[in-house]
Amino acid sequence: MFEKRKKHVVVVGGGVIGMSVAWRAAAAGHRVQLVDAEPASGASNVAGGMLAPIAEAWPGEEELLELGEASLRLWPAFAGELGQASGLPSGLRREGTLVVGVDSADRAELDSLVDYLARLGRTVTRLTSREVRRLEPSLGPAVRGGLEVPGDLAVDNRLALAALRAAAAAAGVDFVAANAKRVQPGAVELEDSTVDCDAVVIAAGVHSGALHPALKDRIRPVKGEILRLRARTTALPPPSRTIRGPVRGRQTYLVPRDDGGLVLGATQYEVGFDTEVTMGGVRDLIADAERLMPGIAEYQLVEAAAGLRPSTDDNLPVLGWLEPGVLAATGHHRGGFLLAPVTVEAVLALLHGEEPATEIKAADPSRWGGQQCTS
Repeated sequence: MFEKRKKHVVVVGGGVIGMSVAWRAAAAGHRVQLVDAEPASGASNVAGGMLAPIAEAWPGEEELLELGEASLRLWPAFAGELGQASGLPSGLRREGTLVVGVDSADRAELDSLVDYLARLGRTVTRLTSREVRRLEPSLGPAVRGGLEVPGDLAVDNRLALAALRAAAAAAGVDFVAANAKRVQPGAVELEDSTVDCDAVVIAAGVHSGALHPALKDRIRPVKGEILRLRARTTALPPPSRTIRGPVRGRQTYLVPRDDGGLVLGATQYEVGFDTEVTMGGVRDLIADAERLMPGIAEYQLVEAAAGLRPSTDDNLPVLGWLEPGVLAATGHHRGGFLLAPVTVEAVLALLHGEEPATEIKAADPSRWGGQQCTS
């Protein structure tokens, strides 16, 4: 086991998970190198940044719900530490979430969510269409009702990534601008060299499966397209809360930013490593968002982008030892930002030879068979 003494740790991957782990491991006294040719350029860069375990709850994913709730409880302190360590805003937004519905089928889906949460002992507040628009006047008359989930928060992904990079640098993390080819105990093989170390943390998102045989065929890419908009002076301001819900059966979200910006998402396709934005995806995002908020027609279109969510068959991340000296912290699907704090706590506990939080056990790679590795 790794004792609480300074170790040389190499983190492979520079998204929200990799940079969070690198920052906190360095702050804990470890010598840390982060290997990524382009940190903050992957899925984390185009994420909506929702911290919404309740609104995203789904039957059969109770362990993921518990993990998300555990991580959400850590977010305020995590954001405070990040702001202090970086000297930059963390991007955390505390306004909460509204889940809304348009037609009868959408409202039936909301009813199913309420019933499911009630069976789990979680409650949300039902709202009439008038109450929804009183909270968020920019929503249109097509919205017929909704649910208020004040505990589900959001974070500006790009502000958070900038703060994480600054905090990691301030803590002494050495950024290695290279692509990892393979990971093994005590070493990370790069394109033209090898980095020796005491422990490796694989946090390379959709590329994790190519780095270690235990992850082969376990992590698959799920494409998601987003649009970034900005309110013009003639347009209604964006909502203050995250707005999400089914529109014609498609999950839609609108996540505000402090600068009058609004992120629309998200499509979901199983198309391998394709990151091109499609006209069909843009059409669906705009059409669905306009049903909820007609005023976005006056907004400036700033960016259209696509990212690849690192997904597993059960939608749980992979958090634990793959073999002595090699840790996995990957496969977070759409929950990379939500699960960053609990992932960091788990990785640090495992590096120190301690037991992580009980919610982490469901995400251990031993769930696929074999014995649980302890160091």
